[in-house]
Amino acid sequence: MPGNCRGLDAPCVVTSAYWRVDTTKRNVYLEETPLDEARYRFFEALDAQGIARPRDGEMIPVDVPALGRITASPVFARISSPHYHSCAMDGIAARAQATFGASERNPVTLRLGEDAAWVDTGDPLPSGFDAVIMVEDLVEVRDDSVTVIAPAKPWQHVRTVGEDIVATELVLPENHSIRPADLGAMLAAGVMEVSVRKRPRVAVIPTGDELVPPGTRLSPGDIVESNSRIIGGLVHEWGGKPLFHEIVRDDCDAIAKAVRAAAGEADVVIVNAGSSAGSEDYTSHVARCLGELIVHGVAIKPGKPTILGIVCGRPFLGIPGYPVSAALACELFLRPLLARMLGRPVRRSPRLAAMATRRIVSTPGVDEFIRVKVGEVGGKRVVTPLARGAGAIMSLVRADGIVRIPPSAQGVEEASTVEVELLRDPDEIANTVVVIGSHDLALDVLASHLARSFPGMNLSSAHVGSMGGIMAIRRGEAHLAGVHLIDEETGEYNVPYVKRFLGAEGFALVNLVHREQGFIVAKGNPKSIAGFADIARPGVVFVNRQRGAGTRILLDLELAKLGIDPGRIAGYEREEYTHMGVAASVASGAADVGLGIRSAAVALGLDFVPAAKERYDLLTTRAFVGSWMMERLLAVMRSEDFKEAVAAFGGYDVSDTGRVVWQG
Repeated sequence: MPGNCRGLDAPCVVTSAYWRVDTTKRNVYLEETPLDEARYRFFEALDAQGIARPRDGEMIPVDVPALGRITASPVFARISSPHYHSCAMDGIAARAQATFGASERNPVTLRLGEDAAWVDTGDPLPSGFDAVIMVEDLVEVRDDSVTVIAPAKPWQHVRTVGEDIVATELVLPENHSIRPADLGAMLAAGVMEVSVRKRPRVAVIPTGDELVPPGTRLSPGDIVESNSRIIGGLVHEWGGKPLFHEIVRDDCDAIAKAVRAAAGEADVVIVNAGSSAGSEDYTSHVARCLGELIVHGVAIKPGKPTILGIVCGRPFLGIPGYPVSAALACELFLRPLLARMLGRPVRRSPRLAAMATRRIVSTPGVDEFIRVKVGEVGGKRVVTPLARGAGAIMSLVRADGIVRIPPSAQGVEEASTVEVELLRDPDEIANTVVVIGSHDLALDVLASHLARSFPGMNLSSAHVGSMGGIMAIRRGEAHLAGVHLIDEETGEYNVPYVKRFLGAEGFALVNLVHREQGFIVAKGNPKSIAGFADIARPGVVFVNRQRGAGTRILLDLELAKLGIDPGRIAGYEREEYTHMGVAASVASGAADVGLGIRSAAVALGLDFVPAAKERYDLLTTRAFVGSWMMERLLAVMRSEDFKEAVAAFGGYDVSDTGRVVWQG
């Protein structure tokens, strides 16, 4: 076992020195160490023990698998390139001196075999000659001679020995990331094997009684173990080699045993979950039992419970169990650690300035990292924050960038400028259609078909409700806004609201779909929901949409017609931001009924009671209707493939899809 690994044979007993039976008095030893201080303390301790230095080298063939590997020592040329005087053109080899004085008035004839010799590109320069004359420069060619009318310079069109690489010359320095051109240079220099840094081996140990392997038949309380693959993917991306451990139950001795075993085969040990202060969070105690606990708790959000230590002579990280927290903790601590082990700096991601589309609240005293969508609208870059829950794994998938809010800030005000660390190529941002407004499944289908039809184009959608979308268009923060707002007086969809809030000129509505709104209920409709009056019955639990959503406006309008006080409806204050969120609440049993679209009910195998048919449009500006981006978007919307894919969800009428239904 490497290094100093305390307690190797002793059980990892949870003693009263760290924990108390009375959980209200438990010493959780959870700090809020500032981020920069936490990093300094961690790496200072690693440097003091010499366990984060660049890894030794291993010899591998110079071939495609060497791409991205880091050189462990300088690479020197073994041969020159070219290793002979090489003809660089098709033509004749000649002695330059024999052509001196040649001109149109004084042509010089060279006898083949004596004064000149035919050569092709790449041929060795024949002995006795010191120049090559291109075939195009020969004015007269006979069987035994050629004529030139311009003098040749010594060594013209000749690649001399070592012109590119001289034997013993440095080809690549130490700590260099090997690129495709480097492979060719090494092979040309006679280098067949190269010494590269061994990939740091990172053991990833998932813990938790609630975890089950992917593909397991799920029961209530089960959580699919997926974090190890996120962490392992990051390790691979950053040049390491992930070693995956099986799931370990919430047991101090079992975790300690797994950590001890992992330290024997890995260069870094990560325990995922169990880093906080719950009754079954043992990671910090395992670190104290087996080595040195350096930091427990970092002033970051998400990821506060992060643990940093040294166990059995290995860097040790206790990573929080929520996926967003886990990814951030790895970015902040594991990435620079692997970079050190590979002798490389941490590569700085592209950054750009953008305008916040809404106010972002942050927690004072901590570094907060907000994942955002980024787009260019009307010549300005805009960012929209994504869901901020530490368990919102899809925010990792959807994010275009990260905004860091420092501890001294009181959040970010709407329309203020922020710096975004990009997670995508900057060029992709300019090819992104930004949609802010009401949610519909057809938008997800549209995004997929757009990317397929026009590679490099993206559709980014944020769900803030129809009214939120109208306001985003008014502020110039989106290209399009999904809206489905019924006017109480006229019964007309969308146009009255656009005129009321934006005026009549300069805007347009493009139909995406007509769709069915209704009551999403459990299979068999056990609460016998037939209309709006039924959701106010005792014993019926409702789930609502957020304020400003077209579905919420429809609900309030119908309740007002019936004279029903919303306060009588159990669950009226509980809000979801998407139709799928409503359907998921019903499917899970958290609610008996919610108002939403048929396709959401069908997607989760629920029943549906129709209540209304509505027009769902995309609000935009007339200027954008004529843009190249909208032309491509309309081409996709009007395609039969797209319409068939949307109609297959059920509850959609696509007869007007892609039609401009109104222009101001």
